[in-house]
Amino acid sequence: MADITARLGWRHLRAAPTAHVRCHRRGRLVHDGPGLSFWFRALTAALSEVPVDDRELAVSFHARTSDFQDVGVQATVTYRIHDPATAAARLDFSIDPDTGAWRGAPLEQIATLLTESAQQHALDVLARTTLASALADGVATVRERVGDGLAAEPRLPATGIEVVAVRVVAIRPEPEVERALRTPAREQIQQEADRATYERRAVAVERERAIAENELASKIELARREEQLVEQSGINARRRAEESAAADAVRADAEASRTVRLARAEAEAAERVGAARAEAQAAWLRVHSDADPATLHALAVTRLAENLPRIDSVTLSPDVLTGLLAKLGATGTGTGPAAGAGDGAGTGDGPGARP
Repeated sequence: MADITARLGWRHLRAAPTAHVRCHRRGRLVHDGPGLSFWFRALTAALSEVPVDDRELAVSFHARTSDFQDVGVQATVTYRIHDPATAAARLDFSIDPDTGAWRGAPLEQIATLLTESAQQHALDVLARTTLASALADGVATVRERVGDGLAAEPRLPATGIEVVAVRVVAIRPEPEVERALRTPAREQIQQEADRATYERRAVAVERERAIAENELASKIELARREEQLVEQSGINARRRAEESAAADAVRADAEASRTVRLARAEAEAAERVGAARAEAQAAWLRVHSDADPATLHALAVTRLAENLPRIDSVTLSPDVLTGLLAKLGATGTGTGPAAGAGDGAGTGDGPGARP
């Protein structure tokens, strides 16, 4: 919409670059072009504004297929006015000189024209197509048919309208039919899901079986190794016992040999000591056999004195002293060697005399 301001009975119009403005004064075209800005008088000027930008038109309608199924078509038509002078001559694009608003509804007329033309071509192609084919390949088919039909429509160039592009968004059946059509696919998907579930369970069971087999194999291997360990432990214990017995036998043999050697050495020592003692005794006997009796008596007395206990005091009673003196008197009256020996014995300091 053009921007119009009033100043002292004059009007100033300023249009957008995408709007083509035409101004007639007294039936003569004085201003013609997009994005104009000029002054005019409202009583003498006739204004029209034609948009020249690309515009999107949403088209939605129902059609019936060859198998009598109702479908909804959603499409978008992109168009533009390439000849503003022709469009302004064929359609009412005049604007109010005070507000800049269109006096009529030209864009609605263009929308009706494009919608009816697109719907006509879409109905022609869908009427010869089944529902399954329309849902599978109908989008491309309808898009091509509508695009070609609008390009060949003679009224559009005569109105100055050019179709830029046609897009078919969707072709959808009725809700009940759509649910019915979705059922087989859903069932198939559910079957695939169930099959995947069963396969997953089968794989899980197989893996559990493999795990159980591995555990059993591990237990068997462990038991076998324990058996080997017990067997090896018995062998090691037997070897230790044999080695201990052998060591004890060696020690016993060594002790026996040592005892035999000691006994043999003691026997030899005892034999040698006995022989030495025998020789010493024989020598002692030979010496004493050659000595005279007096010497032997003296040696006997000496040995006796050596072996007698120590006498600290001797008590002589009168009876003992009287008998001793009588014996001494009898000895003193004798003659020969016996008398001499008696004298010596009576007067000597023997071990039995008291000092």
